[in-house]
Amino acid sequence: MHDYLGRFAAQFGVTGMTFRDVMPSTRRALAVAEYARDQGKLHPFRAAAMEAAWRHGQDLEDPEVLALCARSAGLDPVAAVEAFDEPKYLARVMTMGAEARRNGVTGIPTVLIGGRRVVGCQPYHALAAAAEAEGARRRAG
Repeated sequence: MHDYLGRFAAQFGVTGMTFRDVMPSTRRALAVAEYARDQGKLHPFRAAAMEAAWRHGQDLEDPEVLALCARSAGLDPVAAVEAFDEPKYLARVMTMGAEARRNGVTGIPTVLIGGRRVVGCQPYHALAAAAEAEGARRRAG
């Protein structure tokens, strides 16, 4: 699987990835992402977490890793780590998971376009085709 992922990512210019032997849970990272969202720092936190997980093979359930990602995103690392046990953030994560299951999501990423489900990392043309099949029109120019 690691070889396949490496080759697939390389098609998009992503190289130098490090893979863990076991896919970790990301519940804590998702709770911290919700905290980051509230602080207006979701995108920087997400970028730092992706870098930690995919480039460096770090465990996103490790509080030290999450603190480093938070600091990199301009967040208070202590508050961010505390957020992964806060009921309001955990509730958001559980709600997102329940919604995903209701929508038949079995893999990440999954993009829902109208009644169509596009699963996995797909090139732009696959997403555009799904959108056009649901009635979207290309812009001129």
